[in-house]
Amino acid sequence: MQNILVTGGAGYIGSHTVVELHNAGYNPIIVDNLSNSRMSVLNGLKNITGKDFTFYQIDCNNKEAFRQVFKTNEISGVIHFAAYKAVGESVAKPLDYYENNVGSLMTLIRLMKEESVEKLIFSSSCTVYGQPDQLPVTEQSPKKTAESPYGNTKQVCEEIIEDISISDKSFRAIALRYFNPVGAHPSSEIGELPLGIPNNLVPFITQTAAGWREELTVFGDNYDTEDGSCVRDYIHVVDLAKAHVKSLEYLTLHSNLSFDIFNIGTGRGNTVLEMVNTFEEVSGVKLNYKVGERRNGDIEKIYADVTKSTETLGWQTEKSLKDSLKDSWNWQKTLTKDI
Repeated sequence: MQNILVTGGAGYIGSHTVVELHNAGYNPIIVDNLSNSRMSVLNGLKNITGKDFTFYQIDCNNKEAFRQVFKTNEISGVIHFAAYKAVGESVAKPLDYYENNVGSLMTLIRLMKEESVEKLIFSSSCTVYGQPDQLPVTEQSPKKTAESPYGNTKQVCEEIIEDISISDKSFRAIALRYFNPVGAHPSSEIGELPLGIPNNLVPFITQTAAGWREELTVFGDNYDTEDGSCVRDYIHVVDLAKAHVKSLEYLTLHSNLSFDIFNIGTGRGNTVLEMVNTFEEVSGVKLNYKVGERRNGDIEKIYADVTKSTETLGWQTEKSLKDSLKDSWNWQKTLTKDI
């Protein structure tokens, strides 16, 4: 059984990927500093899989501590999630974001090279496209100047990985450009756990429905979209997790591949107001929301062309928007406000 190191494996997307790796016959090893996750996630993983996964509470920038993970375990590949991810915070604290997101990747790759670990799946983002000129977005769409330091760290990290793959033919990597992950595991054992005020739409919707938040603000209803609100490509986190397993299998099968990039989304866009209406439909809860002013930096609409990931990786989404919102609501109902 291959050991796959999952950095940020106690986080939202990381934890769901741990489950899918386990289901596919891999042995995930989790590294997480718990700065944006909780130890309780490990209990959820055990309840789903029946297994206690090896876990290291380590910061990926702590090279000596991180090195011991490689020395103690025979690692076959790495999936790198660990990163700060709040766009607004990155504008306020750019140095923290560069140090953490870019620095941890460089530390990781140095250790991979030291220990002859050749396969890397990198967690990237559709933020690299900015406001696209054409829709849907393909992997060949031009990368725009990033709207935030967070988005720029993803661009820089992709470039570092590509440069390393050119300089070292034994190092092979895939970058997955996520669109908007939503939902939770159908078991309601794991899901999104935002600390403080959520940065993402769906946790804000579910927390408003649960009475944790007084109201939801829809930022703008005068965009050039079907109902005036922004359009995004919302993908169920379980479908997203499965894309990582497919990517790992693809890297293993294609030893001549040095570096490639894939969009991971549904291939369709939904407006913010459509999300609100669909949530009300699946939950039976009427949301208290208002329309506010546009937010600076918000992209009007973006959604993925997923032809390449479907045809090349043999991956496609299985879950609907209703599935995503139903699973998010069921997860929300398991939470207490003191999380």
